[in-house]
Amino acid sequence: MKTNSIVGLLFSCVFLCLNHYGNAQSHKKHEVHPREWPALKNGEKAVCHSAYCLLYSEEHEQAIWVAYELTADETLKSHERSDKFLIDPKISSGSATKEDYTGSGFDRGHIAPAADMGWSENTMQESFFMSNMSPQRPQCNRGIWKKGEEQVRDWAKNYGKLYVVAGPVLKKGLPTIGLNQVSVPELYYKVLLRPDSLHPEGIGMVIANEGSKMPLKTFAVSIDSVERLTGLDFFPWMSESVEAKTEARLCLDCWSWGKGHYGEVKNPNTHRSGVHSNNEILPKVSDSDEFRCHGITKKGNRCKRKVRVSGANCFQHGG
Repeated sequence: MKTNSIVGLLFSCVFLCLNHYGNAQSHKKHEVHPREWPALKNGEKAVCHSAYCLLYSEEHEQAIWVAYELTADETLKSHERSDKFLIDPKISSGSATKEDYTGSGFDRGHIAPAADMGWSENTMQESFFMSNMSPQRPQCNRGIWKKGEEQVRDWAKNYGKLYVVAGPVLKKGLPTIGLNQVSVPELYYKVLLRPDSLHPEGIGMVIANEGSKMPLKTFAVSIDSVERLTGLDFFPWMSESVEAKTEARLCLDCWSWGKGHYGEVKNPNTHRSGVHSNNEILPKVSDSDEFRCHGITKKGNRCKRKVRVSGANCFQHGG
């Protein structure tokens, strides 16, 4: 009787240990994040919907980033916009509301565009969650930002699949709108990766929250530049050598830009290899500034020197 009790006790211990190990392994598998996610810091927890995930900032009442995979098939829209803006039920602290934007003069600007989510009724509706909105000036939201969205879809069609991360550049001291004090960003970013297993190619964009008629290429920067601006670590799953190569350079010629639709930039800072030599973040650009240097002074201001070619830098900033 005693022997049977000991055997039973040992069996129970073995069962509990195996069960604990299985749960631990299951938890580890669950912790493997999608490849489009930026790295999460301690205490951060992303929220996921059917087609995209996001990291929400309660302080600024909008997403720090929205990340998703976009395939060629998903660009084929089968459902129209719902235009039904909803509070995100997955934001435990409560997201901003559509009333925060009412009468503010700002659009409820999509971070992950509705046109990228038109492949099902559910994904289209989820794209209108307020956690996916940011206060954008109409000239930006309906102009240069929209052109960027269209270009991303063209690239997804051309290359088959992209990892997309987009969001506002958030910092303390931004003006706010609405009862929930939604921050109004000065800049927005997009980061894109063509996840080719042998030769991945990446590119970033930084766009001011204002209108512009400048060609979309003007706003292209390296991924490293966006990381320095936002403090985010994009595509941390890549090996250090591949990540360093992919994120440090800006290769405009590695992407099939819509020449007729968006215009071309003849940039003297682009070498014959097609790799851009200037990875500095672009500040606000107005149309009258087309022939000003794009370099940044030590004080963080736009260089005032004039250049002969649109998109160029002066001698002091690598031109």
